[in-house]
Amino acid sequence: MSQSPDTPLLDTVPTPAELRALKPAQLRQLADELRAETISAVGHTGGHLGSGLGVVELTVAIHYVFDTPRDRLVWDVGHQCYPHKILTGRRERIRTLRTGGGLSGFTKRTESEYDPFGAAHSSTSISAALGFAVANKLTGSPGKGIAVIGDGAMSAGMAYEAMNNAEQAGNRLVVILNDNDMSIAPPVGGLSAYLSRIVSSREFLGLRETLKKFARKLPRPIHSAAKKTDEFARGMTMGGTLFEELGFYYVGPIDGHNLDHLIPVLENVRDAEEGPILVHVVTKKGKGYAPAEKAADKYHGVQKFDVITGAQAKAPPGPPSYQNVFGDALAKLAETDSRICAITAAMPSGTGVDRFAQAHPDRAFDVGIAEQHAVTFAAGLAAQGMRPFCAIYSTFLQRAYDQVVHDVAIQNLPVRFAIDRAGLVGADGATHAGSFDVTYLASLPNFVVMAPSDEAELVHMTYTAAEHDTGPIAVRYPRGNGTGVALPEVPEKLEIGKGRLVREGKAVAILSLGTRLGEAIKAADALEAKGLSTTIADLRFAKPLDETLIRRLLATHEVAVTIEENAIGGLGAHVLTMASDQGLIDAGLKLRTMRLPDRFQDQDKPELQYDEAGLNAAHIVDTVLKALRHNSEGLADARA
Repeated sequence: MSQSPDTPLLDTVPTPAELRALKPAQLRQLADELRAETISAVGHTGGHLGSGLGVVELTVAIHYVFDTPRDRLVWDVGHQCYPHKILTGRRERIRTLRTGGGLSGFTKRTESEYDPFGAAHSSTSISAALGFAVANKLTGSPGKGIAVIGDGAMSAGMAYEAMNNAEQAGNRLVVILNDNDMSIAPPVGGLSAYLSRIVSSREFLGLRETLKKFARKLPRPIHSAAKKTDEFARGMTMGGTLFEELGFYYVGPIDGHNLDHLIPVLENVRDAEEGPILVHVVTKKGKGYAPAEKAADKYHGVQKFDVITGAQAKAPPGPPSYQNVFGDALAKLAETDSRICAITAAMPSGTGVDRFAQAHPDRAFDVGIAEQHAVTFAAGLAAQGMRPFCAIYSTFLQRAYDQVVHDVAIQNLPVRFAIDRAGLVGADGATHAGSFDVTYLASLPNFVVMAPSDEAELVHMTYTAAEHDTGPIAVRYPRGNGTGVALPEVPEKLEIGKGRLVREGKAVAILSLGTRLGEAIKAADALEAKGLSTTIADLRFAKPLDETLIRRLLATHEVAVTIEENAIGGLGAHVLTMASDQGLIDAGLKLRTMRLPDRFQDQDKPELQYDEAGLNAAHIVDTVLKALRHNSEGLADARA
């Protein structure tokens, strides 16, 4: 490929097709340029940095060796996919990452043919790649399934479920284990690379298969001994015995930043007739960018930052975040209650459990990316008299729904669920939005479901949950900072199923659940200015409903509106059902429900997402006025 001496290599490879035309000696320069472009782009947009920098060489090597997109490449979670996006025709848009109308921060099928499978939750890659591999095998189509999965994602059971089923794919499936957090560093130098190259070669695999066929003809005891000797010898020198037991041919570990090691091994794996194969690659988060290498945890997800200094843009000081309010409140309660403990699934700082852990390390449990285990573990603790708080993002709790139903709700165990990131979450988009938890929890018998309108209410609800020993209870709260209200020195135990009146009026009733209360107050002010006396109720509980309060408001107001940060099936549905069951709906009442729309919303600033969803003050006012116009028209028709 000809180029001007001053032309960056990256400018000449808009897609992997051009990349594969390069000479091997050029790949180091390309990787360096790709790393610099990734740093520059994320410095402009913010996003996930450290994991992407750790796989720059691996990304180059995979696209150089394999025939993508015919070979289907699946990145687990997708935090590390920015270099992949740059190399697959999206470089011109890379500075729109995680913004409204821009590129997703994860892989997305509708975005590129090089993203065959969308991801943003952990540990799905091997199952998906297996599906691609088996489909091609069954139809006689060319192409492999390639899964790139991190060591953290391998802590989830789903990865092993897939591996246990992978033998049917044969050599169509390649799993690349991106190990960037090894507790004991393996030998990843020249000798390891040499051994990996040898054992992945066609000659070695051919000889191994011949010997296996010969061994099968021997008496069973000798055959079994030969098999164990082979596994033991390779396991002692290279590791991977567990993967061999799951039916994989293990290769590695190899240095994931050394292209001279990666390329020949991946070429051998590509051409191997035996499979499935697992390639163990060791990388370093933040590789090539000093600030990220020194603080990989802080540079996993970043704000916009100065590329030269690494200094991240700091948000102006403001109220504490909901997650920290929860963590501090729970830690304080645990000072006088030894039964309280906290469980998180690999998100201690994201849920505030890190703050609890600082004060009570023996009662804080990070179980890894294992939400199902977290819930049932909490159920076991509750059954033994403890007061467990299971702190999980709303979007991740979806992964443990069977455990919520079977292990908690049916047994009526007092597990406390602290559900972070409820509602819309901004730049992470649809995959991380907490849109459904009220629907999927409030439909379950025995459950109590709460939502605070501000951070002070969250303190009260945390205490209420701690004291609730008669069944499961959940409190859901949003991402981001609180409203700035003063936090209570002494929390109040709320009466289960009782809301509160924030303002009393006569014509319009707004029934709010959660942090839309601020918008409800703005809407009430606007309605009052139009001469419409407005009541605001902060219901606090989606289940059980405050039926006494709701019945009174429906009976005494011309229009009632429910509003929530949840999809259909939540508060509005429960209020409608109650009103219908009790015969409260008649020609004189107009009841409207406001909720998240019946679609997945893409990433944007949260305030713009809620505006798109129709859940701001102006939308409440419009809903009320339309209901009143409809009501007056209906009454006029009735008089006629």
